[in-house]
Amino acid sequence: MSWTKSTLKTAIQDYIESTETSLVNNIDNFIESTEERILKNVQLDVFRKNVTGTGSSSNTYLAMPSDFLAPFSLAVIDSDSNYNFLKLKHVSFIRDYQPATATTGTPEYYAEFDQERFILAPTPSTGFTFELHYFYRPASLTAGSDSGTTWLSENAMNAMLYGSLVEACTYLKNFESIPVYEQRFQEALTSLKNLGEAKDTRDQFRYDEIRRQPQA
Repeated sequence: MSWTKSTLKTAIQDYIESTETSLVNNIDNFIESTEERILKNVQLDVFRKNVTGTGSSSNTYLAMPSDFLAPFSLAVIDSDSNYNFLKLKHVSFIRDYQPATATTGTPEYYAEFDQERFILAPTPSTGFTFELHYFYRPASLTAGSDSGTTWLSENAMNAMLYGSLVEACTYLKNFESIPVYEQRFQEALTSLKNLGEAKDTRDQFRYDEIRRQPQA
């Protein structure tokens, strides 16, 4: 069983017991907000991908992919095809480490500078090849046809429903119902985390979990 765009929108209206026009017109927004909450709270291997590209010499910034959600790892690939993984830091660390961007070399650190760019330190001394391993933002259920499905609508049905109901109740200012649906949403997130990450105790997982956390 899974949600299609049509069946999820119908279920939301049935739970809310409303077909009010402005509510119906905003259901896509409720679904999209819920998808964003899920993706930012649960890191699922199914939404990981790699991309390779060349940076620019003397440019301290590196563009993110358009579907970028969160970093997993970033590496410089040298001429012998060796991977040199950069350490993920906060922007403040990068600024303190390299107050003058004119200082160049092989990048050792990176941080998310804004929603479109990483900042590197030291500034690349040449056009290095980079490989970014990252969590991406998949296409929304709302972007497809009424009968279409997505991984989340097939595998995170409760999270999709109850998260959307939280958004709908917030829109309607039905504050009494929000805690009920929020609790169900959090329970669904916990189940999803158990499925995707929390119960995985392999050495690889523990190593990768450390790698993708900003280090002080």
